[in-house]
Amino acid sequence: MPDTYGPPPKRVTYTFKDVGSGQWLTEVDITARDDSVRHVAIQYRRDGRAVQGQGDVADGESAAVHAPAPNVLVMSLARNKGLESVRAYVISADGKEMTEAAADVNEAGMPFVRNFYFKRLR
Repeated sequence: MPDTYGPPPKRVTYTFKDVGSGQWLTEVDITARDDSVRHVAIQYRRDGRAVQGQGDVADGESAAVHAPAPNVLVMSLARNKGLESVRAYVISADGKEMTEAAADVNEAGMPFVRNFYFKRLR
């Protein structure tokens, strides 16, 4: 992760919901250290086609989502008609943990990948 990324948030909560008809809804709530919350939501099919997101667009206005395996989700995020980042989410075999690998470039144009680890709340 680049040094310029800043302090980590206080909490990040992901919700993945099967909303029927082959569509999914992912909601992300990012709670900052000052308790402000950024909310992001996107409803999509896992077919790699782009759809608009809702809420905070700091990490992207639209996304294309694909599931190459039952426990893997790959998300390409775009902003201002350009690639913002690519994320891969992998759920552990027991369903209790998720790893997010996020690929991007820093201000100097150098690529990096950062990893985040999440534990299931329920």
